[in-house]
Amino acid sequence: STGAVKLQPKAEDLKFVTKNDGYVHIHPSSVNYQTRHFESPYLVYHEKIKTSRVFIRDCSMVSVYPLVLLGGGQVHMQLQKGECIISLDDGWIQFAAASHQVAELVKELRCELDQLLQDKIKNPSMDLCMCPRGSRIIAMIVKLVTTQ
Repeated sequence: STGAVKLQPKAEDLKFVTKNDGYVHIHPSSVNYQTRHFESPYLVYHEKIKTSRVFIRDCSMVSVYPLVLLGGGQVHMQLQKGECIISLDDGWIQFAAASHQVAELVKELRCELDQLLQDKIKNPSMDLCMCPRGSRIIAMIVKLVTTQ
């Protein structure tokens, strides 16, 4: 057969964007250095260093729902061109929701999780899995993340 086949980028050519540093690359000593394709375009990382360019190490791919539910900052929603947009980090990270209802449910689940974690901080001996509210919230998050 004929035609062009799109090749995955070389490891040294793969780059990501951060809010403060612009483009960053996965460090050659990272276990993810040889990974040429990530299912999600989002990575979390532990260490960032600058040598010949800015590198990240100790990185892991993260999909959208864990990022929205467990990422820092507030979750906001807005309507843009008829599409419901969920945004994090003052709008720097944005996702299009399947519907307004899905966006509302995800935002509410994030609020419930934040409150649950605040309750746990106030009462460290609280068992989140034995607490009816806590177990429902955790079960919903597990279901959402594992079925996305």
